[in-house]
Amino acid sequence: MHISEAVRTALTMIWAHKLRSFFTILGTVVGVTFLIAVITLIQGMDSYMRDAFASQIVGSNSVMVRRTPTMDMNGDPAVAREQRLRPRLTFEDAEWLQGRIETPGVISISSSTNGTVDGPDGRTIENVQITGANSTYFRVRSVNLETGRAFQQQEDERGVPVVVIGTDVADALFEGTNPLGKTIRIHGFPYQVIGVLEEQGTLFGMSLDSQVIGPATSRLNGFVNPRNILDQITFQVPDARYLPSALVEIEGLMRVRRQLRPEVANNFEVETAEAALAFWTRVSQIMFVALPGLVGISLVVGAVVIMNIMLVSVTERTREIGLRKSLGARRKDIMRQFIIEAGTLSGLGGLIGIGLGAALAVIVAAVSPMPAQVAPWSIALGIFLGAGVGIGAGAYPAYRAAALDPIEALRHE
Repeated sequence: MHISEAVRTALTMIWAHKLRSFFTILGTVVGVTFLIAVITLIQGMDSYMRDAFASQIVGSNSVMVRRTPTMDMNGDPAVAREQRLRPRLTFEDAEWLQGRIETPGVISISSSTNGTVDGPDGRTIENVQITGANSTYFRVRSVNLETGRAFQQQEDERGVPVVVIGTDVADALFEGTNPLGKTIRIHGFPYQVIGVLEEQGTLFGMSLDSQVIGPATSRLNGFVNPRNILDQITFQVPDARYLPSALVEIEGLMRVRRQLRPEVANNFEVETAEAALAFWTRVSQIMFVALPGLVGISLVVGAVVIMNIMLVSVTERTREIGLRKSLGARRKDIMRQFIIEAGTLSGLGGLIGIGLGAALAVIVAAVSPMPAQVAPWSIALGIFLGAGVGIGAGAYPAYRAAALDPIEALRHE
């Protein structure tokens, strides 16, 4: 029997026994559905973390100097205690580095806290991220403005009370009117709005548009952090090839600045975006192995069901097998027919599962902050597993069918 004819026969059998076929492929459908959904969500999270997180929170092609790691998954109380005792970064540290770094690039400083911002007519918005930064912050973080302008170096140096606000702040305090030139109050002090950021969306369900950015040397100095204290010094290089040298140079300069002896460990953190995302790399690797493995259990169940149904099918079609053998069908012809039937059955389940899995991932992404990104390789994996489960499960029933004696098979009632 030709392969196309075997597939056509398999589809005919599926259509003739719809309910039985449905329950036969149910395990494969469920397994592939959740496998595709899980891989799609993990892939989406991975892409989201490496693109959105790296650019919006860390900054591309950047080396960061911090008191503690951006993301710390260590959990060791002794390490946490040591980090809390480290000296804080200061404006003087940033100026000292600025005058000594030889690698080409630009330095930005920033400190952030959450607070309340007051607008005109008694309007207020709470839980706003208030950031004190210098004028290069917008360039390093690739922050674009929807309207207005960012504050300039002269305003930064003189501590002029001007701010750039996010769209959530603009909507809450000015209700669609043009906020440029208007005054808001932070910690009781007035600031003039000179720009509105482009809408940035959310990160892990938290709005990136509920923020205010002003000069770090304004009255934000002493509010977002103790006076002259910084959260982060960021050095952005023009090209990624400068990152290794910048990392080594900045670490060396900071050790000199802190007067650390060679045998003494760093009392600061120097990170790149890749280092900050190291925790996510470990988590995603575990998820890519563990979650599909757990989902794969349903595929094993599906394989057992397919094997049992195919054994029943062999019993029901014993006379047909005997007739085909008496007409000259070889053992490999019988085996091929049943293996193709099993593969077609589970392959159909795999295709249904791929569609349902992708739809499920899209639904989850639509109703939650979790992103979804369908990877082409996951579709190929779903098809391979779908057909592979059936072929593997159908091998034993196919062997049983091929081993039947044609005379005994023809006598079967």
